[in-house]
Amino acid sequence: MNPERSEERDGTPVGRRVFLGTLGLGALGVVAAPALQSGLEGFLGAVAGKDPTGLTGLLPNGGGFRYYSVAASVPRKDATDYRLTIDGLVDRPGTHTLAELRALPQTRLVKDVQCVTGWRVPGTPFEGVRLSHLLDMAGVRSTAKAIRFTCFDGTYTESLTLAQARRPDILVALRMQDKDISHDHGGPVRLYVAPMYFYKSAKWLSGITVTDRVEPGYWERLGYDVDAWVGRSNGRTDEPTS
Repeated sequence: MNPERSEERDGTPVGRRVFLGTLGLGALGVVAAPALQSGLEGFLGAVAGKDPTGLTGLLPNGGGFRYYSVAASVPRKDATDYRLTIDGLVDRPGTHTLAELRALPQTRLVKDVQCVTGWRVPGTPFEGVRLSHLLDMAGVRSTAKAIRFTCFDGTYTESLTLAQARRPDILVALRMQDKDISHDHGGPVRLYVAPMYFYKSAKWLSGITVTDRVEPGYWERLGYDVDAWVGRSNGRTDEPTS
């Protein structure tokens, strides 16, 4: 898991009352009206980083998603302070503000989202800049073979081969479900890798580094597949998403 898996916790005991309360909230999330779902999503995002039990990672989040983070807390960024750095094996390294990313050509994709833990959210719209466009702007050098992604949670990393990164269904996403990506969903900017399990779609994206080899990301170093094609990796047989 990643954005599909909650952080490994320190083994703090979970009392029966806490556990039953958590199950109750989970049932509520399944049947709640959209307005209540939105409120529950905000609540879970606020408390997940402070939850010593890790149980908030098991609860339904808005729109069928779950809230996951591998960091104890994540700073909030917006148009005033967000920056995306592109560096490494490129001729024109640089930094993009949120306004600059919004001014670039935008692509909208509507695909299913599949988590490696089993849940799936059908027909989810994502909008953003094709990663290939940003790479072309930076001028990728001939020695480049892969991309390393870093995030402003200070912990999470991901990777793609250069060929994978140039696919038309890979976005630096600014919008999700037809609205700006919220902090809880990895905003203001996240990676969206449509054909792979959702842990590849790194939240809170802050850095794109072009490298000469694949550097396994956070969950790959803990045993998940580096090439995470939906239905053809991680021992799963889910229907493809792209």
